[in-house]
Amino acid sequence: MAGVGRPSAEADLFAREAVVVRQPKRSWWRRYAGPALAVSTVEGTLLAPGECLVRIEWSGPAEFRFTDDTGREVGTAVAGHFIKTWQLTLGTEQGRRLLLTRRGHLSTEWQLTETDPHRSPAPEVLGRVTASTHDAWIGLQQYVVETAPGLDASERRTVIASVVCLHLLRRPPGGNNSA
Repeated sequence: MAGVGRPSAEADLFAREAVVVRQPKRSWWRRYAGPALAVSTVEGTLLAPGECLVRIEWSGPAEFRFTDDTGREVGTAVAGHFIKTWQLTLGTEQGRRLLLTRRGHLSTEWQLTETDPHRSPAPEVLGRVTASTHDAWIGLQQYVVETAPGLDASERRTVIASVVCLHLLRRPPGGNNSA
């Protein structure tokens, strides 16, 4: 089970059009006990470490279910393949279907659309997720999540949770898949 941490104000986190989901810096010499991923502003202000506000249940080889603290489903993410994931199909709390797709297996950018960019010539891009390494020595990953102003807070919550799933699919954890 994984989660997206509880910020001081949940609305502030999901009202933002851009956030960074990253593996926190850690030391080679000390055992790290913090969250596997944290959410911050683009400027670096930490928004969400620690406690869960969205629980992510890994229910199949590449299927995820998002629930709130009452156990109510608030979104889903499904990948076509566990290995070399190129697209996640997202289901929002309101039933809206979104796709997070990358153009090729070597691409570090995923586009958020309502239609498949591989089948539709020019879908409306509702957001982007760009992956990079922010500490090459340890290999820590970060994902810049940018969304269109037209997405509401619950849709942004699903997108941010799906980035945690994307990270889990790209870097499957050992015996512990908490994020």
